[in-house]
Amino acid sequence: MSHLPTKYHQQAIALAYDTGDYAPRVVAKGQGLVAEHIIALAKEHNVFVHESKELMQMLMQVDLDQHIPPALYLAIAEILAWLYRIEEEKALARQHTTFTE
Repeated sequence: MSHLPTKYHQQAIALAYDTGDYAPRVVAKGQGLVAEHIIALAKEHNVFVHESKELMQMLMQVDLDQHIPPALYLAIAEILAWLYRIEEEKALARQHTTFTE
């Protein structure tokens, strides 16, 4: 019995939340090379990549361009809240940077 390398089992989902939307939407999803491409694009554009096997399994059931189900609102909201805090801390750190000669 042969096994594929781990990277071929990789999965990725991209979510987007537009002003006026009631919930984030699945805008890209895939496995293997498609997943690698989604992750590479995210990193290239400084988009946070969160790893969660359990969340991935639930999100893979959502069709493209569909909103995430209400059962996932809290989990996604917690991740987004954490990201906003991180970004805010980074912005404050940049504002308080001093330069000396």
